[in-house]
Amino acid sequence: MKTINRRQFIQTSAALAGAAWLSPGALSTARAAAPAVKRTATDQVALGKTGLQLSRLGFGCGTQGATQRDLGKDNFIKLVHYAYDHGITYLDCAERYQTFDWMGDVIKGLPREKLFIQSKVPGQPADVLAAIDKHRKNFNTDYIDSLLIHCMSTGTWTDDFKRVMDGFDQAKEKKWIRAKGVSCHSLPALGAAAASNWTEVHLVRVNPQGKYTDGESGPSFTPETTYEIAPVMQQIKTMHGKGHGVIAMKLIGNGLFTDPADREKSIRFTMACADIDAAVIGFLSTQQVDEAIERINRALAGA
Repeated sequence: MKTINRRQFIQTSAALAGAAWLSPGALSTARAAAPAVKRTATDQVALGKTGLQLSRLGFGCGTQGATQRDLGKDNFIKLVHYAYDHGITYLDCAERYQTFDWMGDVIKGLPREKLFIQSKVPGQPADVLAAIDKHRKNFNTDYIDSLLIHCMSTGTWTDDFKRVMDGFDQAKEKKWIRAKGVSCHSLPALGAAAASNWTEVHLVRVNPQGKYTDGESGPSFTPETTYEIAPVMQQIKTMHGKGHGVIAMKLIGNGLFTDPADREKSIRFTMACADIDAAVIGFLSTQQVDEAIERINRALAGA
């Protein structure tokens, strides 16, 4: 019988103990003992592999028509600050939104380092860097967390907007923007975005009812039109698989879902998708903010 010295005995014993700890039964026991992590609407979540974080639920600063603008500047500021006080740190803006020129005053007094500001540049400006700088000046900030090319509707946008994309790259080098991406308004545009390695952040229309979502011929702009959501979700899976950040919009069907059951269905569908990082909703009242937080919290808890 082979003899072993004291050091070999200790090493062998440690190895056996480690093997026992790593056995399936031990691992199962360890997992069972670990408490489940509670997820909420206001968690700070990672945006793909951008290195950025934002609240899971965002405040959309643009709604159908001029409904937010009709609140008046002071009331809109109070509404955004109410959302912030309840944990919503992600503000979704765009140059075309009715509230764009208010946003500098909206965020005044809020800690900039805790905010995630996303904005969007429309069209093909002659001077791309000047157009991007307009957003920084409008927000009175040194940088925009995420800046998107707004409303792409063709499958050739990555070729057609190459000059704009190059301008975004220059702005990122200057640290004027921290991440770059696109919002799409058709399935072909969405496919081009998913295939592109330039895109870091996607803003995608999502609801299971297929209202105001993306199809082959473009987005549905009438309440009567619906599109299959499955092709959109497939593109989202591709985006997420490449490490891109994915944010869902149109959860309330562009304001069409006046029935609470529709809002509940859409929110649960979106929160169940592991390929979506965050979602944004345009609010008109504190009650709508409270409802969205409550519905998302219940969906995430499986309640």
